Amino acid sequence: MNLIVLKKGSIIAILVTIMIITVGTIWALSSKNSYPTVSLSDKKGEKQVIQLVTGEFKSETPSGKEIEAYRWDPGTIVVEKDHPVELRIYGVNGMEHPFYIEGTDIKGTVKKGEETVVNVSFSKEGTYRLICETHETIDRNGPMIAYIVVD
Repeated sequence: MNLIVLKKGSIIAILVTIMIITVGTIWALSSKNSYPTVSLSDKKGEKQVIQLVTGEFKSETPSGKEIEAYRWDPGTIVVEKDHPVELRIYGVNGMEHPFYIEGTDIKGTVKKGEETVVNVSFSKEGTYRLICETHETIDRNGPMIAYIVVD
């Protein structure tokens, strides 16, 4: 008959390992619905304010051709359904970016050096696209599309 003998140090190491795994599991399961881009107010009815900027990437191909792409930053935001949202979009790159939010009647233009404020509330869950009309495709230095996830 073989017996397993554990020393005090081994028992402590096993218990510490079990405790770390338990805490990590609880943390991972409890944070499954959190989104790093959400900045919700604790006060009911207060607007969620999201800051965005226009950005540009430039590069050169091996043949020497310059290529560029315009982007919204951040490219994905998460908002709550039926919660008032204020999008504050600051123009950094590009002279102007006429835009619309797909699935809504919201349109506007972001100009370089200026901030455009859009107030909106989404009544349906889903993903809405914020699309720059100037840079909709790769051929037009895009796609300059941000995703608004309504949860």
